[in-house]
Amino acid sequence: MVAIISQKMSKTLISVTALALSISTANAQEFSDEKVKIGAMVDMSGVYSANGGPGAVLAAEMAIEDYGNEILGKPIEFVSADYQNKVSVAQATASRWFDDEDVDMIVESMDSASALSLFGLGDDRGRVTIGAGSASTRLTGDGCSKYGIHYVYDTFALATGTGNAIVKEGNTEWYFITADYAFGHSLEQHTEEVVLANGGEVLGKARHPLSTTDFASYLLQAQGSGAQVVGLANAGNDFSTAVKQANEFGITQGGQILAGMLVFLTDIQALTVDVAQGMQFTTGYYWDYDDQTREFAQRFYERHGGMPTMIHAGIYSAVTQYLKAIEATGTDDSDVVVKHMKSQPINDAFSRNGYIREDGRMVHDMYLAKIKTPAESKSEWDMAEIVRVIPGDQAYRPLELSECQYVSGNN
Repeated sequence: MVAIISQKMSKTLISVTALALSISTANAQEFSDEKVKIGAMVDMSGVYSANGGPGAVLAAEMAIEDYGNEILGKPIEFVSADYQNKVSVAQATASRWFDDEDVDMIVESMDSASALSLFGLGDDRGRVTIGAGSASTRLTGDGCSKYGIHYVYDTFALATGTGNAIVKEGNTEWYFITADYAFGHSLEQHTEEVVLANGGEVLGKARHPLSTTDFASYLLQAQGSGAQVVGLANAGNDFSTAVKQANEFGITQGGQILAGMLVFLTDIQALTVDVAQGMQFTTGYYWDYDDQTREFAQRFYERHGGMPTMIHAGIYSAVTQYLKAIEATGTDDSDVVVKHMKSQPINDAFSRNGYIREDGRMVHDMYLAKIKTPAESKSEWDMAEIVRVIPGDQAYRPLELSECQYVSGNN
């Protein structure tokens, strides 16, 4: 009898030991090279530098500093680069970071063409890539990555917010002035779909190269079309320049509406509320929305000298969520980290009701905003008011429409 009990106790002890070993192994800290290394690829001096640029680098640094520059006893290293708005430079830099410098994750604040290239490279190397400034829905469609996350906004959400609002006010005739590359094409396409779906029509389109300084011919074509709305499917300095010159040509004075399809806080500051007043736009973040947005914005302002754009706030959130996933799983393994990120809700200084879908789309509430009049603006950065909250499941393209090969049923 004693022998039988002893055998049972022995088996139980072995089972408990095996279970403890299993739990210990599962919770072991597994890092590829005893550190976590994050890279930020941005436009530091070109057309998008105010929207992302140095502010994007600062936002990533702030997220890392909030962790004390280390995670689970391992150092967090950070590198950044100016990709000069060139796909070739973005790809070469990312290849060097992944292959020679052991970078675990790259976050970008740049154009869609470069981001698509970056997502493809991340898929090939098995490294996490996060799109923060890019907008094309191809990043969660046919250009998606197993390790790619599209974080801040996309052309579908921008078109759904602004396009819907303007058309439903009775402004159904549109003319597009569009940046001639992947982002502009995607933004124009999705806005046109919204216009047509609501019974409107597109009277014409004009496409311009990146960093255009003279919009005269495009604006004259738009003016001559007689369209009620001139939709600007561009961004950064291109958007600001187009709006300034539209005012010089009397576009709005003549009764046409300017619709900014991608507008940043820095654009409004450059234009001033005098020039941009009344314009409606869709954004993923506004610094003065609530206590959480204001707390981050104030910390950012103290170091940057300006309030954060949605790209800045989005990068801060994205890097933070990436580090949270590493902390929770005890590893920087891309498969494990991305799986965990896709399992967690995201509510922070940037996101409301956020979550990452199977196709890599970070779904979160968006906002329809309106630029204040000079009389309504009480301070330098008091530029807009939130007109309407657009729930994330209404703002973004439904998952069943995604062409992403990693979505169940698509492969």
